Amino acid sequence: MKHLLVCFAVSQEAAPFKPLPGVAVLVTGMGAANVHRLLPPVLDRERPDAVFTCGFAGALDPALPIGSVLGQTTDALLTRLLEEADVPFRRFHCADRVAVTAFEKGKFHVETGCDAVEMESGIIHDLCRQRAVPCATVRAISDMAADDLPLDFNRLVDGQQRLSALRLAVAILRRPWSLPGLMRLGRHSGLAARNLSHSLGRITGAALARP
Repeated sequence: MKHLLVCFAVSQEAAPFKPLPGVAVLVTGMGAANVHRLLPPVLDRERPDAVFTCGFAGALDPALPIGSVLGQTTDALLTRLLEEADVPFRRFHCADRVAVTAFEKGKFHVETGCDAVEMESGIIHDLCRQRAVPCATVRAISDMAADDLPLDFNRLVDGQQRLSALRLAVAILRRPWSLPGLMRLGRHSGLAARNLSHSLGRITGAALARP
């Protein structure tokens, strides 16, 4: 493999990852609309040998701890690469909104049988499948199944599903008791991003070494 594409939804997920030559990074933005807008032109122009859809995920399985790195793919070579990097295989639910409460996550777990929830990977897999490009999900747990998020982030994004700094500031002013929870989520997200970066480094390095 000579050219890999690694997709993240937001820059915070991508920050610790230092790509090797031959690895391109695309920050798509959150949700299906952003992926549909940004990813197809890149796939059609660059024709990568493989695509990785990466970032944070919320746990649906109560046994998954913060920072767990999980994977999913149907491609045989990418399966071997994930296994060699000690990334366990789990099922991801691609939702159309942020799962904010433990109740929502429990409902998703029962209804889908999936282990984790995120908002982009299902769309990315579909777009890659249409172009016969191998694809794998590699994501890290940033909030546990029993965790309620400190704020409803669905209310804090703009029309393009980007987090609005103004809306976030107003929400904190109205709910100052959310600050400890936001700080805790920041620490958990930092751990998830670092663990994800470590696993991605192993996976992409091994992929580039394959003929």
